[in-house]
Amino acid sequence: MITEQQARQHIVELLEYIGDDPTREGLQGTPDRMLRMFNEIFRGYDPARKPTITTFQNGRDGIIYDDMIIDKGNFYSLCEHHCRTIFGEYYFAYIPNPKGRILGLSKIGRVVDYCSSRLQIQERLARDIVNMLQEALGTEYPPQGIALVLKGRHMCKESRGARKEGHMISSCLIGDFRDDPATRAEFMRFVNND
Repeated sequence: MITEQQARQHIVELLEYIGDDPTREGLQGTPDRMLRMFNEIFRGYDPARKPTITTFQNGRDGIIYDDMIIDKGNFYSLCEHHCRTIFGEYYFAYIPNPKGRILGLSKIGRVVDYCSSRLQIQERLARDIVNMLQEALGTEYPPQGIALVLKGRHMCKESRGARKEGHMISSCLIGDFRDDPATRAEFMRFVNND
């Protein structure tokens, strides 16, 4: 593991490598700003920053819920091949087990952000998110199904190399979402009509 001072020096050297002068006025604080940025956008490597995933016993409030619950939002990550931005929308759904647990809705977005805060490929990102949420829901009475679709844009394709639109869709489907065509179709109608 390198020290913060060594990392700062490497950033200075990279600025010199690309042909700029790290001592010029506009770049004088750049190494420190980049280190602070790295600590923010790569927080997914720090287990201490892993979100606490609140769950509730299904039926605790008198309502047993076993229909599809859907959440959507945005995600931002960096591709592991070129360190360029990947960003887009996520669509998450699950069907709680009547004897199982219910997710706190805000926790889904926190898990997406945490898993996205590492160098990633979109396919692994989908699997990481689903695995973390599935683990939080428990194994004694697991959910009847979990689904996640990521619709991402990849700047590594759009801003360099091919320089073409870099749209990608990936999914991770478990349980009823994988095994039951009607359940999968219901979820995909939401994803495609949004």
